[in-house]
Amino acid sequence: MENERIKKARLENKTFTPKEFSNGDTRKQLLARSRYLLYKAPSNWTENQHIRSKILFNQYPDIKTAFDLAQGHRNIFNTANTIQVTYTKLAHWYKDVENTGFRAFITIANTIAINYRSILNYFINRSTNAAAESFNTKIKAFRAQFRGAT
Repeated sequence: MENERIKKARLENKTFTPKEFSNGDTRKQLLARSRYLLYKAPSNWTENQHIRSKILFNQYPDIKTAFDLAQGHRNIFNTANTIQVTYTKLAHWYKDVENTGFRAFITIANTIAINYRSILNYFINRSTNAAAESFNTKIKAFRAQFRGAT
């Protein structure tokens, strides 16, 4: 949309001046600079990121919805203490995902629904099989290094 206005202004030998938001960002700058704040929890945002997020979420409500879903999922794993609480929170999150209709989140939610027992096992003692997988990788690398040696 903005690119079309730039082309039109060039054809008419005019200078295009993009609209600036209250923080001084143009639409393109807003989108480019907001990328990093979307990876963080709001508690870790700088003051500029708080201001930028308000503008971004006002301009793009779908991004706000997706961000809230991602943060909700993150919070389940950061705050839930028992399997029962986690199961309930995941069910509510799954319902929220279904209500939005975002295909990417529906794919994630379906994966969680299929593997929920394995996922809930994490909450027994908050450990994963990462150490075992790492050790298995080291064994495979060791075997590959000495393959063919007698």
